[in-house]
Amino acid sequence: MSALLDMPVIDVDTHYTEPANLWTDLAPAALKTRAPRVRQDKDGNQYWVVDEDMHLGTVGYCVIRPDGSKDLGKTTLTKLEEMHPGASDPLARLAVMDEHGITRQILYPNILGFAGSFVMNIKDVPLRNFCVQAYNEHAAGLQATSNGRLLPQALLPIWDMELTVTELIRCHEAYGLTGLVLTDSPELWQLPTLSESYWDPLWREAQDRGLPVNFHIGGGASIGNLWAGMDEPTAIAAMSSLADITNMRCIVNLVFSGLLDRYPALKFVSVESGMGWIPFLLELMTYQVGQNGVGHLALTPLEYFRRQIYASYWFETDIANAVDKLGPDNLMFETDFPHPACLYPSVRDQVERSLGGLPESVQRKVLYETAARVYQVNV
Repeated sequence: MSALLDMPVIDVDTHYTEPANLWTDLAPAALKTRAPRVRQDKDGNQYWVVDEDMHLGTVGYCVIRPDGSKDLGKTTLTKLEEMHPGASDPLARLAVMDEHGITRQILYPNILGFAGSFVMNIKDVPLRNFCVQAYNEHAAGLQATSNGRLLPQALLPIWDMELTVTELIRCHEAYGLTGLVLTDSPELWQLPTLSESYWDPLWREAQDRGLPVNFHIGGGASIGNLWAGMDEPTAIAAMSSLADITNMRCIVNLVFSGLLDRYPALKFVSVESGMGWIPFLLELMTYQVGQNGVGHLALTPLEYFRRQIYASYWFETDIANAVDKLGPDNLMFETDFPHPACLYPSVRDQVERSLGGLPESVQRKVLYETAARVYQVNV
């Protein structure tokens, strides 16, 4: 345990509960009354609206209270003041990180969707553009305030590819953001699938800059309906258990579409999806390639994974098989703070349980070396 305690930790999946004034403070006069803002229902529960009265969703997916206790059996607390300040306040977040020995955190959005794709439901395009650009501006402030310990991933206006590339360049050059988050199912919003030429300018720019493309579960295709009769805690557990399936779909499409052959240096990250299932999936894909005479792929599925796909884990305790089958160079650690499934408050216990029996070289790679390489940051 002593060696692990001394190691830096880069936590590659956490979330930022957007404060109530994020968009209204940054909105120009013409959008001030239409920008995303928080309202309260008759029971005192808070929720987000945008434009006139379009419901964006609950106020934020945080189940950690200010006293550090964790509410079980729900997706979120219903008032910002009920939530741990570390969900939204960067200095309070740094205090939580210090408490648990975490060096840096990658941050993903909440109210616009874990991949930012819910912004597509806003019909007014100038308002939609503002929502994305203001989020990135605020994200840059978070990163600066934290002295680079908090690393929000950029959202992009994917409905306009010229604007997308411009925003990516701005986020990288002006703001220093270290990656982007993207839905794996743009076809749900009548955009081309990710293997089509529409996306090539984005892939080229991200590849040239070494920026990873993050696919977060819940940011794309639906996991489908649950069977009837489940109470709320059971339904949450069931949906959370099924969520990884969408990233299985994403990895299959990345490999079989030929996209990885066209952009061999582009990095893709499967976020909050675990990793124990990946050896099975790659073995299955390899079998299907042989059984169906697939001839256009330059590499095996495992070789593609090792070259340019990365995965993260948090709850798994026996990761030795994944390390053995996949190799240690594409695996990273996460906590999912402050979501219902997060490790809080047992972060270091989980580090010891999952990594304690593995070689120190593997521990270093999983805890910080691989993430530092993927997101191009120093430790």
